[in-house]
Amino acid sequence: MSGHAGHDHGVSADADKRWLSLALGLIVAFMAIEVTIGIIASSLALITDAAHMLTDAAAIVLALVAIKIAAKPAKGGYTWGLKRVEILSAQANGITLLLLAAFFVYEGISRLITPPEVDGRLVFFTALAGCAVNLAATWCIRRANRTSLNVEGAYQHILNDLYAFIATAIAGAVIWATGWGRADAIAALVVAALMLKAGWGLVKASGRIFLEAAPEGIDPAEVGREVAAVPSVTEVHDLHIWEITSGQPALSAHVLVDAVADCHAVRSKISGMLHDEYGIEHATLQVDHAGAEDHCDDPHGESYRAE
Repeated sequence: MSGHAGHDHGVSADADKRWLSLALGLIVAFMAIEVTIGIIASSLALITDAAHMLTDAAAIVLALVAIKIAAKPAKGGYTWGLKRVEILSAQANGITLLLLAAFFVYEGISRLITPPEVDGRLVFFTALAGCAVNLAATWCIRRANRTSLNVEGAYQHILNDLYAFIATAIAGAVIWATGWGRADAIAALVVAALMLKAGWGLVKASGRIFLEAAPEGIDPAEVGREVAAVPSVTEVHDLHIWEITSGQPALSAHVLVDAVADCHAVRSKISGMLHDEYGIEHATLQVDHAGAEDHCDDPHGESYRAE
């Protein structure tokens, strides 16, 4: 017989859209100002900072969209709902980050070779203002419910952006004090490196979900052995672990138990163990008595047996 633990897999309904929207407004407004000042000051570092802020804005929009979509029930052919829209957006965001980073690396190296005149004072004060805006946006998101993975991701994204503004402020101060224009290019390369790291992380994480790989931190072999160690279980096969969307792992498996075992009780015990030890709320388990199964001639993947 098969079992399924019913749970709500949506993003937390308590995530505060008002605070997220306020943080988004702050970032978008300052981003427009920063691009304008970056062009006036001939500062590549400011323009790369603005591009990095664009990814912050995308992260917040992603959280807002995910909250809205998660509230819609699954229906029709979309039996999981539209939860993977978040992953599509994350992958697009990651690819954009990588492309922008490659462009800024090229421009940064060019400016190292032939540095333009940069207004260090304007760069310095704009970067300080950027730090203040990021701190304000961080405060707003902290007021929202960070039990939502999307909200927490946006929070970490904006917090990381502070490093970019600090690098730009240092570059501005160096140019202002010494006139060494190459400091702007170096700061731009530092920001590009942060963008490469963030972009690759997004592409890698979203790729794992699309390929239905096991979530980071969950070893299927370990899970298989743990399930096989549950009393009355004799064998586990057709074990699959994947993520529906980020932070929502799911599992399915065929479990064989002793001839006299209570299938319902064993399934309940396994589901509880998976939830408590691995955070797997969605577990679909087919539990049969050993020897009574009707389609186990060709199990997929490894089999795990009780020791």
